[in-house]
Amino acid sequence: MSVTQLRDTNDRPASADNAERPGADPAASHADATGQGAENPGTRSRPLPSPAPIPAREGPRQLWFDGELHDASAQQAALDTHALHYGSGVFEGIRAYATADGAAVFRLPEHLERMRRGTELLGLAFDPAQATEAVLATLRANGHRDAYVRPLAWAGEGNFGLDVEGHRSHLMVATTATQVHLNGTRARIGVSRWRRNPADSLPPLKLCGAYVNSILAKREAKARGFDEALFVDADGRVVECTGANVFIVKDGRVTAVEHRDALPGITRDTVMALSGAAARAVGLDELRDADEVFACGTAAEVAPIAEVEDRRYGANPVTRELAALYARVVRGEETSRLAWLTPV
Repeated sequence: MSVTQLRDTNDRPASADNAERPGADPAASHADATGQGAENPGTRSRPLPSPAPIPAREGPRQLWFDGELHDASAQQAALDTHALHYGSGVFEGIRAYATADGAAVFRLPEHLERMRRGTELLGLAFDPAQATEAVLATLRANGHRDAYVRPLAWAGEGNFGLDVEGHRSHLMVATTATQVHLNGTRARIGVSRWRRNPADSLPPLKLCGAYVNSILAKREAKARGFDEALFVDADGRVVECTGANVFIVKDGRVTAVEHRDALPGITRDTVMALSGAAARAVGLDELRDADEVFACGTAAEVAPIAEVEDRRYGANPVTRELAALYARVVRGEETSRLAWLTPV
């Protein structure tokens, strides 16, 4: 099925059972507001020549810390750092890609706006403009084109206790060429016995302490022989994976799993805009009955799911087409989506 056919399928009216759930994903509204989800990008592409390799940088890897670049190995956090004890930090996972015009960061403003919301909740000082320059400066310093980017803001050294006040706010940015998650592989998923943090207890943002929930679920899944864990709520509704959102495909129609406890992912928003997918609640039984299941996230990109527990899926043709389209978008080959790229 072509991307054009895929969007046509998703544009057809759904049955009453497939109506979009009230309370649209906040991230998805960005695409609607900017008109980014209105056209078919698959018909407007340009070839991408193989980028010239960047020579490996000599010397230690650099990271950005509180306004300056430093050797990564030379930096240390004080042992009384508040975030080390209480998880009082906010991070993002961001990707840079090699394009025909040089390295570019994918949807950088959206990532830093989400990070700003998290730092605001914790009372941490954070300037998105400074963070933008820090990301670009670190990528340049390390000579990275294809890279994973990790900005982290946290409450620093000071007295023990839960109060963040009186602790200095810090910001760092590190970049690495290492792949850190599913990375497009056909993963085997186990349903976790752990529940996702409820949104009325912990907001679905990238708060450091909240990710202990994901660590526990992933450890359990790997102990059972799976690659990744799937969170399901007490009513049997699918939430998300430990670090990725979930989509299903049935009869050619793509649906984004919607749940109030799930992170409103930026890659999820991207895939919804590219595919025309609607978002609604999905039960575990419906997911098992789907023709295809895939996960998506900044690190995972668009990753086909091979199996969920004992339910095996086939060749994932729609997922693979979306993954190919996503790869063209992030590398600047789709001219209608160049606004999503920030040149390095």
